[in-house]
Amino acid sequence: MIYFDNSATSLIKPETVSKAVAYAIDNFGSAGRSFYDAGLKASREIYLTRQLISELVGLKDPLNVAFTSSATEALNLVIQGLVSKSDSVITTVTEHNSVIRPLRLVKSKTTFLDCDDMGNVSLESFEDIIKNAKTKDTKFFVCNHGSNVTGNILDAKKFYEICKRNNIVMILDISQTIGTIKIDMDMADIFCFTSHKGLFGPQGVGGIIVKDKHDFKITKSGGAGGSSFDEFQSVDMPDIFEVGTLNSHSIYGLQKGVEFILEIGQDKIYTQKKKLAKTFYDGIKNFKNITIYGDFENEVRLPLVSLNIKGLTASEVSEKLWTNNKIATRAGVHCAPLLHRRLGTSDCGMTRFSFSYFNTMEEIEKGIKAVKEIINF
Repeated sequence: MIYFDNSATSLIKPETVSKAVAYAIDNFGSAGRSFYDAGLKASREIYLTRQLISELVGLKDPLNVAFTSSATEALNLVIQGLVSKSDSVITTVTEHNSVIRPLRLVKSKTTFLDCDDMGNVSLESFEDIIKNAKTKDTKFFVCNHGSNVTGNILDAKKFYEICKRNNIVMILDISQTIGTIKIDMDMADIFCFTSHKGLFGPQGVGGIIVKDKHDFKITKSGGAGGSSFDEFQSVDMPDIFEVGTLNSHSIYGLQKGVEFILEIGQDKIYTQKKKLAKTFYDGIKNFKNITIYGDFENEVRLPLVSLNIKGLTASEVSEKLWTNNKIATRAGVHCAPLLHRRLGTSDCGMTRFSFSYFNTMEEIEKGIKAVKEIINF
């Protein structure tokens, strides 16, 4: 199999990740629940994982990293914990349903920032919307750092500067970028991430990174390993989001994924991914009857290429790639319905090729050849 679906899940991982999960299953007790070795070991490794994530993104206090089951849960907890029905919120048409649906759920006054034909969100349009009388009381801006559809990267620092000037809390979905594109604390107030993509970790773990204190509402309650006589869940980080027994097995696997990134170097990993994606793009961009989505003039972008072939749906293209060449890709609307409507691909979807540090140039060449064969069939 040639695996080109890394924006969904990084299937090929450092071998230390799976070994860590297997070790944890056999050796970890419940973190924060006891003083025997197995319980203490789980607690220590969870805290070390917080430290390594903090090192990766430049966060000072590791306790401002809270673990969840996924980026989807992280976004739900943050949005439902901060946003009220009466609040005005700005988001973008490029968002994943993990942002759109929680905003619908809280019934906030939501304004959607449009994008251009290449999927770029305009900084000027953002400023114009903030100045609009209907949105001048905006409290939150929720957006993705990198689009899982186009691969475009938002200039988060510039958007955050505008947010700070206007007292707007910026919530950044870094599911696609963390581990690939450099993240730092000058990009947003709150960050939501997942383990199983660019961080090379297992599924079942995500997280929330908070730079400063926020007045989150309690949205989950239960056992937290401490303060058991308190009537309500603690509102302090990370306890407000960490209810029940943490998934220490997968968190330990995530730790090894982050260790790998720190050891190899994030710049080296990104350079390799970018080289693979550019080679693939350059190899197919001049084929007839092909449409490629996203802005490839921008030097910084995710290592993915989404396309359509005339006369075929995205599902048909992905099926042919798998049946004929055992090439794994993602077909559909990628849980980003508003962006597909904006780009006119609601009916056919897109076929997405997304590349990993562990892919090879030989696999890229086979992918180019496979696309050409489908077009020429």
